[in-house]
Amino acid sequence: MEFSKGHGTENDFVVLPDPDVWLELTESRISALCDRQRGLGADGVLRVARAGALISSGVLAQLPEGVSAEDWFMDYRNADGSIAEMCGNGVRVFAHYLVATGMETREEFVVGSRAGARPVVVHHADPVHGEVTVAMGTVKTLGTSTATLGGREFTGVGIDVGNPHLACVDPELTPASLSELDLEHLPGFDHTMFPHGVNVEILTALSVGSDGEKGVDMRVYERGVGETRSCGTGTVAAAAAALVRDGFDLTSDVGHVKVRIPGGVVTVGMENGAAWLRGPSVLVATGRIAAKWWQDA
Repeated sequence: MEFSKGHGTENDFVVLPDPDVWLELTESRISALCDRQRGLGADGVLRVARAGALISSGVLAQLPEGVSAEDWFMDYRNADGSIAEMCGNGVRVFAHYLVATGMETREEFVVGSRAGARPVVVHHADPVHGEVTVAMGTVKTLGTSTATLGGREFTGVGIDVGNPHLACVDPELTPASLSELDLEHLPGFDHTMFPHGVNVEILTALSVGSDGEKGVDMRVYERGVGETRSCGTGTVAAAAAALVRDGFDLTSDVGHVKVRIPGGVVTVGMENGAAWLRGPSVLVATGRIAAKWWQDA
């Protein structure tokens, strides 16, 4: 059973090529595989298959919007084994893997996800390093809410980027004070607004850097995972929340933001209600998972 290991700004994944969709991805197996002591260690798993094969095998009940049966589909699982709709860092690693391994020869193609079609542009893809832009789709605001962390309340904006986020901009935070927050445990949130859980981002307000570009610093707690070094959809949600606080109209304005996360830097662009995400991908290793270990898990 072959695998690859990669990361996008240190948000790391086990990639499982499974074109015939014969792998049974149970929650127990995924959680064991992602465990950093018991398994390979990762924030999530990316199964690589065509959308039509996933339909035929019963993994997908129907094709998501804009996805054809011939499109590659990123079957994404969180580290706890739960299914997630979308992962912006994962899509970059997924697209890089396809091109680097020769499974895909085009530089521009569609990656299917449970949140719908995600067109990608692979600017560079060698066996280790890649650079990919992902069209992240429509960004929707869900209203204001709060997150509670260490007895402190942060006001945020609910953001839908194919999966739910609560992005909290705090103008009093500096990069230094942001780094001191304790994100070991899930921040408190309104379960009536987010009945299926939520990714929580805490971030600084927009500021202009030495390069003349607007940017924010961000940390994230991902549902089903914990704090991660980066979250692709989270960077989009953070950029959207920071721009809205700055008077930006998500439905009509055009702009971009550099988002600095513990794992690196990505660029998020917003244009007429839709977002794109550009950033790096690194393929670290390939190998084989022992069949007996997989069966026992």
